[in-house]
Amino acid sequence: MTMSDPLGDMLTRIRNAQNDGKPTVVSPYSRLRRNVLDVLKKEGYILGYSEVETRPGIRDLTIELRYYEGGPVIKEIKRVSRPGRRVYSAVASLPRHYGGLGISILSTPSGVMSDYDARQANVGGEVLCRVF
Repeated sequence: MTMSDPLGDMLTRIRNAQNDGKPTVVSPYSRLRRNVLDVLKKEGYILGYSEVETRPGIRDLTIELRYYEGGPVIKEIKRVSRPGRRVYSAVASLPRHYGGLGISILSTPSGVMSDYDARQANVGGEVLCRVF
């Protein structure tokens, strides 16, 4: 069976694993998921991730979740643009979440990046998700 929203699936896996207090979570591999994880790692929301080949030609991403003083670092991780409703934003109207404490992850012509990096590069794009 095909999955209609692979990125939403990964975000839900991260959310559920952090609610259970698990140190790692496994998600199927895709370039988009890897690029989003690069942004999460750069911004300090996860410890890291690794690609693991489970079978020949089939890869998974093992994500190391980050906790601080017993609680998860990610308080909220939410999908904004969905397959049924795409959400685009120009650089001038990029939203700020929680007074700039949270980030939005965008898919831009220059690649997947945080809203801060998109403002620096002066590019807009599809708002994939927001993290706080």
